[in-house]
Amino acid sequence: MTRPLQHPAAGSARPASSAVRVLAVGGESSPGPLQSLRQWAADLGVELEWAADLPRAARLLAGGRWDLVLVVLGERSDEELTWWVDALRSAPGGPRLIALADRPSMGLALRAEKLGVLDVLALPLKREALSHALARVRSAVTEVALPLPPVDTEAQGQYALVGQSPAMLDVYKLMARVANSTATVLILGDSGTGKEVVARTIHQHGPAAGPFVAVNCAAIPENLLESELFGHEKGAFTGAVARKIGRFEQAGGGTLFLDEIADMSLSLQAKILRAVQEREIERVGGGESIPVTVRLIAATNRDLQDAIAQGRFREDLYYRLAVVTIQLPRLGDRGDDLIQLVAHFARQFGERYGKRIEAVSDRALELLRHHQWVGNVRELRNVIERAAIVASGGTLRSEHLPDGMRAEEPGVPERSTGALPTLAEAEARHIARVLQHTGGQIGSAADILGIHRNTLTRKMKEYGL
Repeated sequence: MTRPLQHPAAGSARPASSAVRVLAVGGESSPGPLQSLRQWAADLGVELEWAADLPRAARLLAGGRWDLVLVVLGERSDEELTWWVDALRSAPGGPRLIALADRPSMGLALRAEKLGVLDVLALPLKREALSHALARVRSAVTEVALPLPPVDTEAQGQYALVGQSPAMLDVYKLMARVANSTATVLILGDSGTGKEVVARTIHQHGPAAGPFVAVNCAAIPENLLESELFGHEKGAFTGAVARKIGRFEQAGGGTLFLDEIADMSLSLQAKILRAVQEREIERVGGGESIPVTVRLIAATNRDLQDAIAQGRFREDLYYRLAVVTIQLPRLGDRGDDLIQLVAHFARQFGERYGKRIEAVSDRALELLRHHQWVGNVRELRNVIERAAIVASGGTLRSEHLPDGMRAEEPGVPERSTGALPTLAEAEARHIARVLQHTGGQIGSAADILGIHRNTLTRKMKEYGL
């Protein structure tokens, strides 16, 4: 069973009621580069303080906790950026840094990324750009880090089967029964559900000692697919300057995996049928029958029964392939397997990119849970790889997810203007999330929020939770 995510100790996140505290350095004079910032502050949920020079900025930094420092860079932008990064490392609360420049360059952006700067924005400052950056800061201030659970994987190099849902357990059992045989297998499932991973695992645990050879039939033009599968003789067609060994022969003694098999023509289906039945092939341009010993595993995301009814797929080939049929579930039907997969991919890509990722925030997990996942596990893998690349710490937060996914947040809607939610909306949403994760335990939720349970009870009544 998947272990439930455990909450960290109280104090790991600031209370959600805190506004984002912003220290702006330079640019206050009118018409300065930040002249609109003061009028935006209240509406964006920002507690703003100005520092006209470095001495005042240093005093303010030492005297309180700040979430964000906005700095207007001068002509020596690289040196100033390095100075500010060093200065903020010792500041209470570890504030994030946004650098503002008249003409931000690629070099400045690369330097800022290397130093861990939150963002580089162009002057004059645009409200939309600031709102986006504040959303990232707010996630670090209000989101609760939930440790990722341990993962049991059936690993095949870079491939792995992850998950313990009833639907996947049925798949595992069927794979175990078929693996020791040489039976032909047909794997059905939507794009991204892991058909090739299943095929590789069956091969790995099967009796065949030869190689695993995969062919995506939809990715190869029809006029080249026959030669790719069966090979060709020299001079068989224009450009055939030498004999070519096809994939059936390459997979000799092993497994040939034909992905998206429903995409091939009827004439090529007939040749596949002959290869399965007779265990022999003919190269294009050759008349010699070549015996092949290969286990065939086929896969498709199409409805083959419908394709048969429409005359687009041979019924006799279907029955030859479907000796054993494995139906893979969609990611949305796999329940808490999502958490296991997030943990697996976070650690896999964290290791690849030199990071140690051990947690996911509550809001990020909520967004991941509510996403539709049209691309299934492959889409999730891409999302977590992207998050691992842009993550600056050991926690995957909502700011690391794609913009389109963050726009899908359930619960209290954003205002129609596209601005950030009001402070009350953000607080109500966050309290609701924490209560959901604690199963309604007010004491535990209060500890996580860093407030007294009586205060939490009052706020729950106030927000109708």
